[in-house]
Amino acid sequence: MPAATNKTDLLAAFDKELAKLRKTLDGVDEAHSCLSTPEDETTIKGVIAHRTHWMGMFHGWYEDSVAGREVHVPARGYKWNQLKEYNASLYARGNEATWVGLLSEFESACDKLHRFIEAQDDVTLYSSGVHAWTGKWSLGRFAEASGPSHFRSANSYIRRALRSASTG
Repeated sequence: MPAATNKTDLLAAFDKELAKLRKTLDGVDEAHSCLSTPEDETTIKGVIAHRTHWMGMFHGWYEDSVAGREVHVPARGYKWNQLKEYNASLYARGNEATWVGLLSEFESACDKLHRFIEAQDDVTLYSSGVHAWTGKWSLGRFAEASGPSHFRSANSYIRRALRSASTG
């Protein structure tokens, strides 16, 4: 799916991918939230904790930038090629949380990101160079990576984990 290039398309992608993920999550209870795929030990809980955290990171980057603080992308002390190590702690924390609590945090993060996107205009979201921390990407592209793209990959993983459990 091509990246959105304007606010309208970004919100449409957000709503579409989140609706698909929510439909999949409707079939997940506390017991199923501990499932993973045969190829990857990441649990469904871990996936939701990860997606929630990264939406929060997006807001942190933006808020630090607007406040004139140093922005650490992806995170202080980490480079993009070190995400496996960074994400491992997110997955582990997710495994320790309750499913109901994780879902509540996820929904809150989704609502916050959706409201943020709605409050922006196309110039802010898709003009290059508005925020130095985004590099070659626009703010909208970062929002898409933190929301709709993550929803799509989470949905795919969770569906695989549920299928594996039902056939295994």
